[in-house]
Amino acid sequence: MARIVIFGGTGYSGSNIAREAVGRGHTVVSYSRKAPTEPIDGVDYRTGSMADPAVVEEAAQGADQLVVALHAADVDGQPMVVVVPTLVEAARRHGARLSFVGGAGSSLVAEGGPRLVDTPDFHDDWKPEALAHADVLEALRQAPEDLDWFYVSPAALYGSFAPGETTGSYRTGGDLLVTKEDGSSEISGTDLAKAYVDEIESGAHPRQRFTVGH
Repeated sequence: MARIVIFGGTGYSGSNIAREAVGRGHTVVSYSRKAPTEPIDGVDYRTGSMADPAVVEEAAQGADQLVVALHAADVDGQPMVVVVPTLVEAARRHGARLSFVGGAGSSLVAEGGPRLVDTPDFHDDWKPEALAHADVLEALRQAPEDLDWFYVSPAALYGSFAPGETTGSYRTGGDLLVTKEDGSSEISGTDLAKAYVDEIESGAHPRQRFTVGH
């Protein structure tokens, strides 16, 4: 069993991953700026900001997996990519695998592109967050080769506003957005969490981004 430390373990993605991981017998530690209003039994909740290097160092000690499930455009007033070097060095120093719940915007809509965020119908209001997540992915791809990492991009329709249905199954698509035959693209929080913890257990995508959808 793994010791999984989640930054953002009280949020939508983080709490679903925490619940799935605890249910499989893993040790789960959550870091967030506030204590949860509805704690999950078995999760060790701690308060602290990922923007604080001392918190990152504490979290990485003894961790097998460092999971980041936070908004990328604003981590205590700065884009997440600014914090990535601290995370990378802590993960390397302590031998933890570093992973991120990313956004759909950097996913490709066809082989060779374009990215979803670069298509005409992508809403302008969503671009800052999507591009901030894309910056994190690029930083990981440029990270030292001894860093073990993975990055998960959910389907286009994903989030607390559209929790979706728990099916117990999912499909992956490499860098390609996962879509259904009718062109729709969605994944529930619970099935995204299943895919995420499956990857933690299998290590099937070393130093890769993969997409997930129903």
